[in-house]
Amino acid sequence: MSVPDKRETPEPLVRTAKDYKSGNDPIWCPGCGDYGVLASLYDMLVAHNYDPKDVVVVSGIGCSSRLPGFLTTYGFHGVHGRALPIAMGVKLANPQLSVIVTGGDGDGFAIGGGHIPHMCRRNADLTYIVMDNEIYGLTKGQISPTSPIGLDTGTTPLGSIERPINPIAMTLIYGATFVARTYSGKRPDMTKIFIKGIDHKGFSFIDVYSPCITFYDTYKTWPQKIAPIPEDHDVTDLQAALKLAMDTEKMYVGIFYQKEEPTLEQQQEQMHSESMKYGVPTMENFYEMFR
Repeated sequence: MSVPDKRETPEPLVRTAKDYKSGNDPIWCPGCGDYGVLASLYDMLVAHNYDPKDVVVVSGIGCSSRLPGFLTTYGFHGVHGRALPIAMGVKLANPQLSVIVTGGDGDGFAIGGGHIPHMCRRNADLTYIVMDNEIYGLTKGQISPTSPIGLDTGTTPLGSIERPINPIAMTLIYGATFVARTYSGKRPDMTKIFIKGIDHKGFSFIDVYSPCITFYDTYKTWPQKIAPIPEDHDVTDLQAALKLAMDTEKMYVGIFYQKEEPTLEQQQEQMHSESMKYGVPTMENFYEMFR
């Protein structure tokens, strides 16, 4: 007669924000919107109870790109504008990882802008969070691709003459399958968007209004224009999403568009399975053939 096993099943580990804090103190200027973004990232990690080893945060260069150093997850502080291709390489190498990309509007839309259309069309399963302050902060206040016309900076003393890009409209047109915007001053709403973005299977683009308190303080102007996307908005309607994105009177926050399509990783796996039917060797077998 067997003896019942009376050993108790260990309780699952429930993590708190402390488990995701690296111990490195953020060195952003007091009042920077990026503090709110970091706090919401902690909230999102706690909500999913992620094991830090299962998450990778990749960044480029800039104030906001320092963010991986404040987390206990894996992190990669890349070169200027190259966070997206680095992150795609990480995801393809290990599809089981949850990969988050963080950066600013300068890093993402200027030197890194050429990578966005291809990431959208490939639909890699990444979450790209852009802390958009409409200015270059780390390099002391030059205009960025999202700076408004007429902005007076050290390099545009008579006001900027360059038209700003529209990140939401741009990613919608390029084919991103999840497009959203949020505001760093509304942490609970931002956390919800982050959770939905990382849960989405495919390329998630999240533009975050994150004010720079030092070089372009928008705390007094943005809150008056920020408005939630209407509750009756159909997130599967691309034309409706574009209409909201092109509204210059309001700065809408919420989910503009979401659509389920095969991800890059799923298509790669399917292609691999199909190739095996014809005796195409795996990469491991290919190397063995020439040893």
